[in-house]
Amino acid sequence: MTIRDPAASDEAGWRRLWAGYLAFYGETLPEAVTAATWARILDPASPVFARLAERDGSLVGMTVNVLHEGTWSTTPVCYLEDLFVAPEARGGGIGQALIADLVERGKARGWSRLYWHTRAGNAQARRLYERFVAADDFCRYRLVL
Repeated sequence: MTIRDPAASDEAGWRRLWAGYLAFYGETLPEAVTAATWARILDPASPVFARLAERDGSLVGMTVNVLHEGTWSTTPVCYLEDLFVAPEARGGGIGQALIADLVERGKARGWSRLYWHTRAGNAQARRLYERFVAADDFCRYRLVL
């Protein structure tokens, strides 16, 4: 398995993973949002970036992340917004490798922090995440505008 940056030629594979991710959470997005997300991922000036897990020539996992400034440090903060592993590839360490890749990248590039969240009932993901760090006691509030 290889973890790498996406290329324009990865769009179909990324869209398959993205669709699976949205289905897992029971979400639908307009095509314009998906297209804009992909365009941001490919734009080197955008703070949105992705990492792809590839095995035997097929994309089997992805993260979509946002690198941003913070108020509690002078170095960048990375929000791991989306993580998905194709159902047929689960249980093989791909999710763990994707997070470890971001940890290594963050250390090498001087990020101050990497953070993410998931639903409280997503026990499988939480078991993976807690290999890296325990959940904190913050509650998320989300106001759609």
